[in-house]
Amino acid sequence: MGQLAPANQVHDFHPPVGFCGLYWVVPVPEGGFTFSDDGKMATLQMKEVDIIDQPKWPQFKAEAIPAKMDLRIVWKAADERINYNDPQKQFRVVGFKATSQLEASVEVPSIGFYWKSDPLGTSKSNFAIIGDEVNGKYYVP
Repeated sequence: MGQLAPANQVHDFHPPVGFCGLYWVVPVPEGGFTFSDDGKMATLQMKEVDIIDQPKWPQFKAEAIPAKMDLRIVWKAADERINYNDPQKQFRVVGFKATSQLEASVEVPSIGFYWKSDPLGTSKSNFAIIGDEVNGKYYVP
């Protein structure tokens, strides 16, 4: 293991630029994003998401190798409310502080590479919010 630096980078996994021109965005399948009945827990679960392994990114026209990713993220709201409103920046978020946990795996079949994170139960976050956010032209003071 070496220092975390572009020269030592072996893999860079991300979705390719979509047909709509957006980068790092993928459609969520029906049923892939769910909420508990009380709205205090949300789960994003996706299987076999088409991504690419692009170790030389952001180098222009860097080689991109097809890959697949599975992921599951769970957010759980705490009791502490969040209400942040900044009219100058046209940004508002209303919700609850939360915990967030993630597990994922990635496979690059053409090179025989497979990676899997630790289980969801071992994952920890430093900051998460579950709630509603509004910005830009959708912001109404």
